[in-house]
Amino acid sequence: MKKLSVIGFITAGIALAGCSDIRREPGAVYMPDMAYSRAFETYAEKDSAFFTSDPSDGSGKIFYNNKPVEGTISRGEELPFSVAKDKLGDSANYVASKVITSPLTAPLAGKDSIEAERLYLVNCGICHGAKLDGNGPLWKDGSGPFPAAPAMLVGKAQYENMPEGQMFYSVTYGKNLMGSYASQLSRKQRWQIIRYIKDKQLAKKAAAAPAPAETVVKK
Repeated sequence: MKKLSVIGFITAGIALAGCSDIRREPGAVYMPDMAYSRAFETYAEKDSAFFTSDPSDGSGKIFYNNKPVEGTISRGEELPFSVAKDKLGDSANYVASKVITSPLTAPLAGKDSIEAERLYLVNCGICHGAKLDGNGPLWKDGSGPFPAAPAMLVGKAQYENMPEGQMFYSVTYGKNLMGSYASQLSRKQRWQIIRYIKDKQLAKKAAAAPAPAETVVKK
């Protein structure tokens, strides 16, 4: 019985010792490069024992500043747009965006056309309307919750004559009451929507154009 008590006491002591908060540091580490990695963690401090954010500090450390290599784009962000957002009160870049043309072929066809229409209806139709007439559910002939009529994308010369690049700028950075859609739509999706709008504008103009006069051939 005494032996069992001694064994139980020793076992309890070992268990308590194992559960204590005493920190034990190893006297030596086998392969320290594997135990303590030199790899730079994403949210770690820029300046550490191995890395520096200042390449001219003369420390001999590896330079790293958390920024991507200049000229590169992130995965999924194809079709780069070179025009930056204007500073408050400036419109130089908005004007400069006029010369940028859509990288997508015109007109859209097949699956591309179907996808562009879907993207438009999901993201734009609620304001600009399914018919691109500016009469979406938020306006609803003035009875909707929106206080101002959205832009009439088809049937109004201001938007029918607006260059593709300027439309892309507006969708990317926002313009007037419309906010930016850069977080909701990829660059390709934004260009698809703009191509869809331009195709609808061209179709409307073609339908409204007078029929060519018939040529009468004298015998």
